[in-house]
Amino acid sequence: MNTSAAPGSVPNHLAWAIIATVLATCLCCPLGLLGIVAIVQSNKVNALLNQGDLAGARRASDSAKTWCIVASVLAGIGLLINVGWFAMGGMASYMDTMQQLQHVR
Repeated sequence: MNTSAAPGSVPNHLAWAIIATVLATCLCCPLGLLGIVAIVQSNKVNALLNQGDLAGARRASDSAKTWCIVASVLAGIGLLINVGWFAMGGMASYMDTMQQLQHVR
């Protein structure tokens, strides 16, 4: 086991994981909760570093980063969907369309 690296040398990505999870869940859908995996992996980084497992901490950090990217992409998709929704008239336009469809029948 190589423990020569300083504990701070392996990023845990915790702040990114929390922010991406919240944004993805709010902007996108419940799939944004996949970011919880990033939060769990981020917490594992510090625990593994405290145990002296540098290789395990690096694997957990890489995994956390991957899940942060997933959550960030979901947040971006959700943002684009919301911007598109409001650009097309939002809920008012949707309700008008639904009322028109009901009167056609």
